Amino acid sequence: MGFKVATLWQAPEINPVNGKARSIPILNPFNKYGRVFHFAWFGFMMAFLAWYAFPPLLTVAIKTDLKLSQNEIANSNIIALTATLLVRLVAGPACDRFGPKTTFAACLVLGAIPSALAGTVSSVAGLYVIRFFIGILGGSFVPCQVWSTGFFDKNVVGTSNALTGGWGNAGGGITYFVMPAIYDSLVKNQHLSSHVAWRVSYIVPFIIIVFTAIAMLVLCPDTPTGKWSERHLAVQHNLQSHGVRADNIVDVPGNITDNKTTGTTTSVGSGDEKRLDEEADIAQAKHSSFDHEATMGKQDMLDAARGEVVIKPSFKEAMSVVFSPQTAVVALAYFCSFGAELAINSILGAYYLKNFPKLGQTGTGRWAAMFGLLNVVFRPLGGIVSDFIYRKSGSVWSKKIWLHSLAIITGAFLVAIGVTDSHSHSTMFGLVAGMALFLEAGNGANFALVPHVHPFANGIISGVTGATGNFGGIIFAIIFRYLGKDYGKAFWIIGVVTIGVNLAICWINPIPKGQIGGR
Repeated sequence: MGFKVATLWQAPEINPVNGKARSIPILNPFNKYGRVFHFAWFGFMMAFLAWYAFPPLLTVAIKTDLKLSQNEIANSNIIALTATLLVRLVAGPACDRFGPKTTFAACLVLGAIPSALAGTVSSVAGLYVIRFFIGILGGSFVPCQVWSTGFFDKNVVGTSNALTGGWGNAGGGITYFVMPAIYDSLVKNQHLSSHVAWRVSYIVPFIIIVFTAIAMLVLCPDTPTGKWSERHLAVQHNLQSHGVRADNIVDVPGNITDNKTTGTTTSVGSGDEKRLDEEADIAQAKHSSFDHEATMGKQDMLDAARGEVVIKPSFKEAMSVVFSPQTAVVALAYFCSFGAELAINSILGAYYLKNFPKLGQTGTGRWAAMFGLLNVVFRPLGGIVSDFIYRKSGSVWSKKIWLHSLAIITGAFLVAIGVTDSHSHSTMFGLVAGMALFLEAGNGANFALVPHVHPFANGIISGVTGATGNFGGIIFAIIFRYLGKDYGKAFWIIGVVTIGVNLAICWINPIPKGQIGGR
């Protein structure tokens, strides 16, 4: 079935087992699916804006005020990425344990506090400390994607994740407009000194982030079926209400029912769920009557219940997910794509200022902003195309081939940028725009594939993938750090790494053998 414009505002067709939507009502924020979608991308956008609020002012204002060297600025960029890596590793399991909405709001509030304290910085050591804790905001990407995955079904989850991630990532571009604009306004209109103006600027992101976190908690549900702690019971009752008996569920990774093995019941899912036998579970389960339910066969419903409902995995199950070849595919691909984006975002303004000094801090900042702003279109494009070819082919392999193709072309553009190191406006900006198209589309294609891999542990795999992307950002930032102002050489090195890594992992099957669900 082709795309229908009316799906942009109509109540979506619903998966009868887990309540996930099969379309995205982007123009209907009153619908819970539309509301969650908009809070997911906007929350991440505000987080990204504050997370990258330092680079636009570091090139001149903060550098001059704190008397920073170029290496100290590079060190602060690396430290900011290190904190985010750690938070993403924690945020993944936290999503599986407490739910993505609660984890999302926690990341926003915890990261907003150091944002408000940015004005207290008076030394390079203080800059390192503040940027480390502001890095908590970057961890919000994981609950953003897990929350989106929890509300949208396999046929559109790539588009949903790419839109929320892409529009959110655009905060990295918007901040290049917003922070210099706030700074310039305070200097020109409020007649503040540069020393005071850049410090006051960071109060604005703090206010926006805290307001967004509170609104998210108040206005949005945890899951399509209700409370996070009751998700398994709701799915179990949905099966029963559609004539699929719970005793058909077998004990497999991702199971949703308790299985009697020695005459007692065992708790599955989060630890706070009640130890009840099957009949009591069903009696107490809360089931929402879904309008516009999709038609699903009995086996498809069982597979969705067995393999696509997030559980609290045991340590052994978690480790098997973390170290599986399929996790390595999405993680290493993200290492190259998002890692390159993070590192380039941090230095692009400085690179432009080096090659085009006449543009100045504000001018180069605006051109650098375009790289992040292109996420509004290019990252969603990667997810939309991924979903399209998946629906046409019916194979997850199509998503994987698309992902690696984008990565290899990205690598070629990176090499071209580095080799030419152009001082021509049209050549440089054209090459960067071309690179942004394939790199950012690759990010979208990556998280279009993630929901298919180990879907019962989506938080863990999202956290590992997101953290590995940050690790790539750290490695690539270190390359920029040690090559100093030889930005061109760093670009082509990153390009070669991107091509080599993707060729090395392109042969791996996208879904583990024997996996239930996600196909």
